[in-house]
Amino acid sequence: MTVLDKKNILVVDDEENLRHMLQVMLKKLDYLVDTAINGADALEKARAGDYAFILCDIKMPVMDGRSFLNRCAAAGIGATVIMMSAYGSVDDAIDCMKLGAYDYISKPFNSEEILLVLKKAEERERLKDENRRLREEVGRSCSLGNIISRSDRMAEIFRTVGKLADYKTTVLVLGESGTGKELIAKALHYNGARKAAPFVAVNCGAIPAPLLESELFGHVKGAFTDASHDKAGLFEAADGGTLFLDEIAEMPLSLQVKLLRVLQEEEIRRVGASVSRKVDVRVISATSKELGAAVAAGSFREDLYFRLNVFAVALPPLRERIEDVALLVDHFLQKHGERMGLSQVRPAPELLQALVRYRWPGNVRELENCIERGLVLCEGGVLGLSCLPETVRCAVGLERRRASDGGPDSLSIKKGAEAMERALISRALEQTAGNRTHAARLLEISHRALLYKLKEYGLA
Repeated sequence: MTVLDKKNILVVDDEENLRHMLQVMLKKLDYLVDTAINGADALEKARAGDYAFILCDIKMPVMDGRSFLNRCAAAGIGATVIMMSAYGSVDDAIDCMKLGAYDYISKPFNSEEILLVLKKAEERERLKDENRRLREEVGRSCSLGNIISRSDRMAEIFRTVGKLADYKTTVLVLGESGTGKELIAKALHYNGARKAAPFVAVNCGAIPAPLLESELFGHVKGAFTDASHDKAGLFEAADGGTLFLDEIAEMPLSLQVKLLRVLQEEEIRRVGASVSRKVDVRVISATSKELGAAVAAGSFREDLYFRLNVFAVALPPLRERIEDVALLVDHFLQKHGERMGLSQVRPAPELLQALVRYRWPGNVRELENCIERGLVLCEGGVLGLSCLPETVRCAVGLERRRASDGGPDSLSIKKGAEAMERALISRALEQTAGNRTHAARLLEISHRALLYKLKEYGLA
């Protein structure tokens, strides 16, 4: 039973006439009312009873309202407390709110004022109960830390991860950009026997090929021009734990041979060294590409492919588990709302309907960016359609694209070109499932130029 199911209220005031008046008034509003003559009397009743709300005067003999608040907090009494302040004691009421009171009303007051404050308090409690249920639901839906889902396909992946976590078996995580491949790798590590040892991640496509070998295997002093001292590589850093090789398809063929040897022999040799070192590392790799096609094209070794692909975990794109969108929206609102001081922001129903219709080429990562951006623009505590990026609004048909903000009859070549660029970039990203390198090739521009335009048009 929630506080909204029981409308029990305790009125605390040393004036008998006021207690009686409030008791009659609140009973007409369908509350179950008890009364107390001071803070000490109220504290005893609050400990024994189960009140949703407490209306408490500030100035009382024996124990005043401020002392009552402190004692309630110490006793773990969770009722919502609303203070009653006489004329001229507003500062005292504000001090009480700093101690944990929800709100205050000034005497004299009428039934409408009382009703308004109580309705606001009820709404606050409803939201708290809703958040509590959501957290419980998230806990039941996902047992893998930061991975949020209630879809059947993801539930099966969770079960698979649970079975694989304790073994050293190499795992290949497949999925489009933004689907959470690194989260799965972390779940495999932190839910298994190696959780106390290091988890080390490296993006094979983010490090230039000449440096990647040294980054992975380390080097000895004098191995090359800038090698002024011995340096351990990431395999040694991950010894006893897990090394996550993201975007494994980007690894040069020359390094693929050495990686295969490490997996087979469980030893590495630093660049420039003459002896090898034993390492105990579990390797988890990931890619957004089709490795089978890369093998056929000769850009990826078949023997390494089979060695990495002992067990594959394929993550579905967000558009194929659309039932998770609302759950993820709530999760990201809570995550970023708390950081930004906007924890009370809630999504408008029409916004959720729009987000469900969108294809999400950037998957969960794009959704998180969308919500974070929306919180910055949000006004009034409700995340509405106007807070969505223009590309999302256009893609789900919320507004018609025009050549410029001036209207359909604008003759501005500059604004028309910008609108066309936005549309082409959005289409390219959708066709490449959010892969910016491939999108740049389709658009026939450099990767750097694409990144600049994404930032310029707010598409990043």
